Amino acid sequence: MQIFIDSGNLDKIKQLNDLGVIDGVTTNPTLVSKENKPFRQLIKEICQIVDGPVSAETVSPDFEGIMKEAVELSRIHKNVIVKIVNTPQGLKAVKECTRKGIRTNVTLTFSAMQALLAAKAGATYVSPFVGRLDDINEDGMQLIRDIKQIYSNYGFSTKILVASVRSIDHVLESAKIGADVATCPAEIIEKMFLHPLTDAGIKRFLDD
Repeated sequence: MQIFIDSGNLDKIKQLNDLGVIDGVTTNPTLVSKENKPFRQLIKEICQIVDGPVSAETVSPDFEGIMKEAVELSRIHKNVIVKIVNTPQGLKAVKECTRKGIRTNVTLTFSAMQALLAAKAGATYVSPFVGRLDDINEDGMQLIRDIKQIYSNYGFSTKILVASVRSIDHVLESAKIGADVATCPAEIIEKMFLHPLTDAGIKRFLDD
């Protein structure tokens, strides 16, 4: 399973990329707004740090607006994946992007039916939001199991990118289910390094 960092912070992205543990980056308008830097410039700088997929999101609600943004974003760098919200207009744009050879990530996906439609439209990635489902007392990880089964049943090539990751358990369960990617905030990735027995072992070795 690939691990992406869900961030727009260049320092954190570079720090974790230098450790060799991340395969790509996802961003969204909220993350980008925290960085006080022009959107396209930030995406370009991220692509210069990480040699892997970098998701950049469109914000237009209509097909024509989404397509205009998608073409512009795809020209920033060969690694840009265009994020498009899972709506009828969005999936229409996904189909057209696929025809044009523009890779897409269908975001704000909350049901298996939405994921099925995204795959039929030709999405490169689909992003189910597990944490937000947990927040409303639904089982976010069950959604990943359902999508995995549906995609396996019919041989869809769309990759499952687990988003809204809130804990290491989300990452663990994603890997056990067989998701293609988990995108995580920096603090979740950093916690993955840690175990008290590792720390105790280091201390003992140093003491000895």
